[in-house]
Order: sequence, then structure tokens, then C-alpha cells
Amino acid sequence: MDSRISARALAEALGGWRGTGPAYEALADGVRLLCLDNRLAPATALPAERELATALSLSRTTVAAAYRSLRDTGHIESLRGSGSVTLPVGRNDPGRYEADDTIIDLQQASPAAWPGLPAVVSEVAQDAPALVARIGYDVVGDPTLRSAIAERYVRRGLPTDPDQILVTTGAQSAIHLIASILLTRADRVMIETPTYPHAADAFRRVGARLVGVPVDPERGWDLERAAQTFARALPTLAYLMPDFHNPTGRTMTSLEAATFVEGARRVGSVLVLDETTAELDIDRRETAAPFPDDDRIIRVASLGKTVWGGLRVGWIRAAPDIIRRLAAGRPVHDLGTPEFEQAIAARLVPRLDEISVQRGDLLRAGRDSLVAALRRTFPEWEVPEPSGGVSLWVGIGHPLSTPLVMNARARGLALSAGSRFAVEGGHDRRLRLPFTAAPPTLERAVDILRTAWDDVRGGGSVATRDELSTVV
Repeated sequence: MDSRISARALAEALGGWRGTGPAYEALADGVRLLCLDNRLAPATALPAERELATALSLSRTTVAAAYRSLRDTGHIESLRGSGSVTLPVGRNDPGRYEADDTIIDLQQASPAAWPGLPAVVSEVAQDAPALVARIGYDVVGDPTLRSAIAERYVRRGLPTDPDQILVTTGAQSAIHLIASILLTRADRVMIETPTYPHAADAFRRVGARLVGVPVDPERGWDLERAAQTFARALPTLAYLMPDFHNPTGRTMTSLEAATFVEGARRVGSVLVLDETTAELDIDRRETAAPFPDDDRIIRVASLGKTVWGGLRVGWIRAAPDIIRRLAAGRPVHDLGTPEFEQAIAARLVPRLDEISVQRGDLLRAGRDSLVAALRRTFPEWEVPEPSGGVSLWVGIGHPLSTPLVMNARARGLALSAGSRFAVEGGHDRRLRLPFTAAPPTLERAVDILRTAWDDVRGGGSVATRDELSTVV
């Protein structure tokens, strides 16, 4: 067995798993969703029935029935004397259809590649002899690319030298590096809820304790909670996504930004600003709230959302001493970002303004189509209209996000439940719906969602064994 999850940890991961059907099937669906989201890795040993029953305040009979249902659908296997372990599940490529054209995967909020990317790749390929002449190992990053990134910050009004830039293999790699170098076990991290779940995973991996600050698509950040968290928890680090927050799409006001800066300065917290969605402006009427140029502010960005998710290039902007600390600790994780990808990025970064405008046009079409379809089909839901970003944070009115996602998956639509983005449980009345796919695909997804919602609200079965085997 590769790993084991405790009853308490599994209960926290399940969040609000209870639906309208039998408790055992709702529990089984919650575990299925954790497997499908890869929050429960294959070969993870599950808690004993009695332990999980105690953690969830259920009867052992209910947990036993849930485990039996999971065995029937091939999500776990149980061996006498060894307990139950999760099994690998099949996955489809995000955003693509299967050969039978029946699966829509909207779990990943990733737009298609920028149309001009193939030409840039071809240009770089012609320079292959010069590229392979380099040593190929550089934990800080290619000087040309670092200079281009620094110049972009200068144009934003943030004087930046190349020695303040470290190039990484994407934003997620940057967040993992920051967590592993700047945090120690039991350090407290302030983090938004809902939030980008892989960032939360990175902080948990190093043993940090997460303290959530709510973000609402209409009201924004809970500033009272933020002030209390700084004063009482004394967080070592605060992770924020201030521009087109994922998943709510909300952008910080000047008051919100100032509140976090003041709180962090008062207690000495490091602010990590995730700017991976900051370029995804559709029709923002006001400029984003500026954060000052401060030595305790670290900025993380990448080309994943603006150019292509398959171009694994990101970067960290921080004070030179922090960059040196991160570079010194990086070889434990990797020895640098691939040279070919960096050469591509060096040609793209100076064109990001142009690329962002084109990306905004694509996202506008998806957003407008999805908002219109949802408001027409689900007049009872709360459907926001963000001015940028990649997704809608939809209020569905009932704590049924998990069973709805499971039911939709059985019908050929893969989504992420609201609980996936929670820090301390909850958000089961919310559903993240990316608008990065083409409008016809999004409209078809809404039709599937309507059928699934009617079934879940009517107490219908989420999926049979055969139905689940066709989509996982």
C-alpha cells in the first residue's frame, strides 16, 4: 500500500457529502468523487469501517454498505485482514471528447492553446543547434527570459531586475517550491476559501495549518475575518489570488488589497500573490487593485492560462534574497526549467498584451454563452457574470454539489464539486463551471446538467455500476 488516510482526514475531505438519497450511497459517491478528482490516490488504504463510522457519526452498517457499493463499482477492493484500498480509475483528457463523442470534461478550466503558438514553436525549433549547445541545467532560469519577465513588471509600474525572477516549470511548481522553502511543519497559512485546490494541497504537503478567509462572488473578501486571522493566527504566509480569483472570478478592490497588506505587515507575514489569471481580462471596468512593491510580497505567474496549459513555464518575482533562498533549495525538487520551453516563453512574454486581448475575446464568447444558457435553464440558481477569469462560481441553492457532479458524470459531463475548492469543508451549495470550452459545448453541458439536477432533486439514483464504468 502506497499511503493511508485516517478517518478524520477522510471525513474532512468528504465535506458535505450527504445528499437526498440513502446515506450509504451518498457516502460512497463522496468517496468516488475524491478518487475521480485524484484527492484519493490509487492504492490509498481507507480507514476501518468502525473508525470511519465514529468520525462521521454514522452506524457501522452504513459505512459497510458504502464500502460494498464502492467495491461493486470498482473503486475499491477489500482484502481479508488488509482492509480496503482505492483502485486506479480511468480519466479522459481534460476538455476533450471520447471517440464516441459523448464525454464533455470541464474539470480543468483551461482554454485551448493560443492560435499563434505553433508558429513560435517552429521558430524556436530552427534554433535547436544553439539551444542544445547550452549546459541545460539552470535553477534560476534563462537570462533572456528573466529579462523579458522583469521588463513586463517594469511596464506595470513595478521596478524589477532579472535577479528578482526565478523561472519554474509552471505556477504549481512555483507554489510547491515556496511552500517547501519558506514554511515548516505547523506554520499557519492564511488562504482564501474557496481557493485553487492544488495550492492548498501544496501547503498541506509540508504540514502547514490552513486558515480560511471567505471570498464571495458578489461581496468579495471577508475583511473582518482576514483581520482576525492575522491578529489571532499570526500566519507565516498568506496565499491570495487577487485578480480574477479562481473559482469566483472576483477581483480585489483597493480597500481589500490595503487590508491584506496592512495585516501582513503588522504581523510579519509573507504575501504570496498568485497572478496566473491576472491577464484574463474580458471586460473589466476598473483597473485591478495595486499591491505595493514590498520585499515581503511574492508574485507567482505562468503562461498556462494565457497561452497553453501544456507550456509548463512559470515564474516567481520576489526580493533577491528570497530568490536566492528558493534557488538554493530548488535542486531537491528539480534542476531547472527545460531550455526549449524557456526559449518559446522568451518570444511570448513580450507579446502577452496582444495574446491577452485575443484570449479575452475567446473567454467572452464562452462566458456569455454559459451565463445565458444557465440563466435560461436554471432561473432558480445564482449565476454571476465575472469580468474575467475562467469560471463561474454558481450558487445552486441546496447542498447537493457532490451528488449533482456524480450524476452529471454518469451522463457524460465531468465537473468539479464545490467542496473541491473548500479549505475547511463546505461549498456544497456551489458548483464551479468553467467557460473555457466552445459555446456549443457549454450549451450541451447545461442541457446535461438540467437532466442531472432534476434527477438529483427528485431523489433519483446517481449512477448504476454500468453507467459509472463508462465514464471513469
